[in-house]
Amino acid sequence: MKVPVNEPLISKEAKQYVQEAMDTGWLSAAGPCVQKFEEMFAEYIGVKHAIFVTSGTAALHLALSTLDLKAGDEVIVPDFTMIGSIFPIMYTGATPIFIDVEPDTFNIDVMQLESKITDKTKAIMPVHIYGHSCDMDPVMEIAQKYNIAVVEDAAEVHGGTYNGKRCGSIGTINAFSFYGNKIITTGEGGMVCTNDDALATRARSLKDLAHSPEKRFLHTELAFNYRATNLQAAVGLGQMENIDMFLERKRSMAQKYNTLLADIKGITLPTTKDYAENVYWMYALLVNDKLGMTRDELCIKLKEKGVDTRDFFLPCHSQPAVQNVFPSTETFPVSEDIANRGFYLPSGIAITDEQIEYVSDVLHDIANA
Repeated sequence: MKVPVNEPLISKEAKQYVQEAMDTGWLSAAGPCVQKFEEMFAEYIGVKHAIFVTSGTAALHLALSTLDLKAGDEVIVPDFTMIGSIFPIMYTGATPIFIDVEPDTFNIDVMQLESKITDKTKAIMPVHIYGHSCDMDPVMEIAQKYNIAVVEDAAEVHGGTYNGKRCGSIGTINAFSFYGNKIITTGEGGMVCTNDDALATRARSLKDLAHSPEKRFLHTELAFNYRATNLQAAVGLGQMENIDMFLERKRSMAQKYNTLLADIKGITLPTTKDYAENVYWMYALLVNDKLGMTRDELCIKLKEKGVDTRDFFLPCHSQPAVQNVFPSTETFPVSEDIANRGFYLPSGIAITDEQIEYVSDVLHDIANA
């Protein structure tokens, strides 16, 4: 059996909306599905404004750009995240200031947060990793104390909550991704979410080349073309109509894995804090010494049996693209440790119970060999 690490489930509603867009000729960003998708997403997340853009990376860049960051400004960000969280900070000219993460949730360690703040700090970017929310109350309290913005990277946590609030609705201005492996996908795409009217207006301007309100094709500042298409929004509309079903499937998948894998002593299963409603974007595990092999050795054996996996992200501070601009000898022990031991199993919405059982059987065979 072949089990891919992630396989999307495209709803019949998404296909219908795309066909309607094709039939009416509305292909570009000016089509009606864009506004409908933005309104539906904003209502679901619980924010006043949602701005649809071309990717999650673009969404973060746009969100950060509304804060008028410049060279010398600092943005605090977890060291353990995908590089798409870091490049947008660098695009603005600002400096990413890395912070280590919690060993169980892999999210930003709020106990270390205040020690990283300087008079150059302009924003904190908590990243909700693998579908589990960050501990946002301490983040927001510290941000308020120092009068700095919070930009939630909610790329992996569609539908997840923190103390009953949707992730992506808590910070100053926040970003989602709709890449093909996300819970809601448009193939490629992203969304900027905020309750701040002025930031939303600025985001809409900057994403569309900043045409002057007084005269179109008059541009007074550098801006971007981050317009996503009506076809992408049509897919998003159809997917959003099924988000409750998608989330239930994610939770069911995780519960089944939790039950089947609980007896394997060599792997550490995902944790969920009391404040979080985990949506298990990916079912993430750590290999420990009791397994008798490394993460890499395990994943090779799984691949030989047709089970696809992915390693955890590499620590961002050590990435050559970052070190070349911001050289540092600082270490981040937790981030470095989990990057070496972590991986995730097949976790897509389209995964079947039969596939989950097969993955479990293979893991048991390997662990007991």
